[in-house]
Amino acid sequence: MPTITTIQDLKERHERRVPRMFYDYAESGSWTEQTFRENITDFEQIRLRQRVAVDMSGRSTASQMIHEDVSMPVALAPVGITGMQHADGEIKSARAAEAFGVPFTLSTMSINSIEDVAEATTKPFWFQLYMMKDTDYISRLIQRAKDAKCSALVITLDLQILGQRHKDIKNGLSTPPKLTLKTMANLATKWAWGIEMLGAKRREFGNIVGHVQGISDPSSLSTWAAESFDPTLDWDKIAQLKQQWGGKVILKGILDAEDAKMALKVGADAIIVSNHGGRQLDGAISSIRALPAILDVVGDKIEVHMDGGIRSGQDVLKAVAMGAKGTYIGRAFIHGLGAMGQQGVTRALEVIHKELDTTMALCGETQVNDLGRHNLLIPKGFEGDWQD
Repeated sequence: MPTITTIQDLKERHERRVPRMFYDYAESGSWTEQTFRENITDFEQIRLRQRVAVDMSGRSTASQMIHEDVSMPVALAPVGITGMQHADGEIKSARAAEAFGVPFTLSTMSINSIEDVAEATTKPFWFQLYMMKDTDYISRLIQRAKDAKCSALVITLDLQILGQRHKDIKNGLSTPPKLTLKTMANLATKWAWGIEMLGAKRREFGNIVGHVQGISDPSSLSTWAAESFDPTLDWDKIAQLKQQWGGKVILKGILDAEDAKMALKVGADAIIVSNHGGRQLDGAISSIRALPAILDVVGDKIEVHMDGGIRSGQDVLKAVAMGAKGTYIGRAFIHGLGAMGQQGVTRALEVIHKELDTTMALCGETQVNDLGRHNLLIPKGFEGDWQD
């Protein structure tokens, strides 16, 4: 077992172990990657207030997200093609999350299917939905998530049109990989990954293949995926999806206060302040900068979560102290998965938990729910002094 003390340690092992196209898929943003970078660097501008002579015994990071008990206010974010980072990646990530006591969110664009994950776990997980043009397929997908006893539907709102990610285009990203000379040369150096993938349950999109008419090979799948996102998604359709689901709904991709008001109006149970990890609108502000303005307009009328840039337990603490009820990690757990499979996801969660617990204590707090702005030093103008 290697000595892993940070998410960066896992990231370095991930890069060495996984084919370039899949590592780059996880560790990249759209266009210039400005938003991707600022999601991380904006956290660094927030300082912590050290407090001393406080009884630090009896600490707890336990909390709730959408009224579900969590061991810390962290969920695993939906990440596409997780099963190409490591064989049966979604199953292994879901098992690690369940054992640790945090929610796992399965992506529509997963390799392992809804049914695969349900069969491999014992507790309900969350399912993330992309709105597609094929409404019959969407209805059947929602029913499959209901049948699998998923406890929340996470509807992603910021991918009606796909943002361009230069690395994915240059790498010829596909599932399974396109066998160009460059790809084969890279794959030849990733033999451990390749051996494990030979035994994987699936190597194509499990929620799509076999469930959409006319998809029989990787080429037809790629064409369908590129053309299927619904550009006409609006608040009326979101309300219809909520009604069709009939359970808890989380809206992901809120970055503007006006959209937060609309999410409140349609009756969502929670919103995720998110810019899709900097993979959609490059030049948008970071999630942590957007968070305060959204909290100002919705208050405690709706549960507010945050996604984007979290690489440590200190980042989790800062987001929660700013007012987020929960946070999501995507790349952080993917680095663990790519590096060491299920054990790596567990290690990523352990790293973040230890950092959160220790930092909380050194800030003079023993309960994660007691964190607040009094624990932070926030720069003047942190939200930005923008001209209307």
